[in-house]
Amino acid sequence: MDLVAHARHSQGMASDARSVVETYFNAWKTNDFTVMRSVLDDKLDFAGPIDRFDNADAYQRAIQGLSQVKTDIVVHKTFVDGPDVVTWYDLHTRIAPPAPVAEWSHVEGGKITMVRVVFDARPFAAAQPPNPQAAEQSVR
Repeated sequence: MDLVAHARHSQGMASDARSVVETYFNAWKTNDFTVMRSVLDDKLDFAGPIDRFDNADAYQRAIQGLSQVKTDIVVHKTFVDGPDVVTWYDLHTRIAPPAPVAEWSHVEGGKITMVRVVFDARPFAAAQPPNPQAAEQSVR
């Protein structure tokens, strides 16, 4: 592949990855979980400060739960490098102040296959009611 063809191929891949991730964020903003699920690979690998998942269905259930308290997602910047997309956004919720989030998504075959999320989870943990089972287990 010559340099010009490689550049065109990379631009197409970057454009496709950006489009897939934009579809994901637009679906999350509007709670359109059918559209969101359509861009998630079945074997999605997710890791963040609160949860880890190895499949799209478990991940989407967690996002649906979070969406019960989400009031807005404000995307500030999107960085694309081939199949990798990093989205910098503020997650607004009813339970914590707006949280700045960096989310790295990897896209293959038009599906998000990997997500890594970084944010300060302390305000979310503080907003959770105490877990009586955890307290009971720590006494034993």
